[in-house]
Amino acid sequence: MFYLSYNEYNNYYQEGGIKMQKYQCSVCMYIYDPEIGDPDNGVEPGTVFEDLPDDWVCPDCGVGKDMFEPYDE
Repeated sequence: MFYLSYNEYNNYYQEGGIKMQKYQCSVCMYIYDPEIGDPDNGVEPGTVFEDLPDDWVCPDCGVGKDMFEPYDE
């Protein structure tokens, strides 16, 4: 069994459903939304950021995953 902190809980759950964490590119401000994925680059909807391939890059500016930070609306 594992436990989530209050902030982790809020990041992953919203009104009884799972809320998938969005990430924003720190260079061009592109927002990766896991509910949409990146179909133009072979990433299916429902793919969480952590499961993106290591060689995935921002579709707008081309930087790597290390340039993304969690995004909260």
